[in-house]
Amino acid sequence: MKIAVAITGASGSVYAKVLLDKLAQLKDQVTEVSTVWSDNAFTVWQHELGNEDYNNYQFKRWGKMDFMAPFASGSSSYEALIICPCSMGTMGRIAGGISNDLVTRAADVMLKERRKLICVARETPYNLIQLRNMTAITEAGGIICPATPSFYSKPQTIEEAAYTVIHRVLDLAGVKSDGYRWNE
Repeated sequence: MKIAVAITGASGSVYAKVLLDKLAQLKDQVTEVSTVWSDNAFTVWQHELGNEDYNNYQFKRWGKMDFMAPFASGSSSYEALIICPCSMGTMGRIAGGISNDLVTRAADVMLKERRKLICVARETPYNLIQLRNMTAITEAGGIICPATPSFYSKPQTIEEAAYTVIHRVLDLAGVKSDGYRWNE
């Protein structure tokens, strides 16, 4: 399976970190991972996580305006796009059909090709416009997965709490992971 991951500048860099860490471990299921970052994603990562470890990942990184990325075309064999975290601005552009950068173009491709688009929304509370944008994306075939951790597994660290969300995201993408499952 080939997966594209977009990281936007919304708060929640820990979710992106945990996702990328887990994808790096799942090479038996995920043959290729490509990433695209908004400018602000790097700034928020540095502020929230206090490092530049985003440079340590061995995934192909595409520029935010590089429409030569394979997942910018429906002819590619990418099966999913995970936007994690997904800013409300990005979500609004996707809902409005505005493909003004690689993130929004890739989302448009996933929707038109009926492939997996998973938006890990990181905002609270939601206003009516944001809720309508989420509805529009859902009606178009996308999946909104709010960055809302669960506590059934009794997470002890921020990373463990974030993984409760990322485990769900991976499930939604069709990737098996080792997260907690209720009563299993």
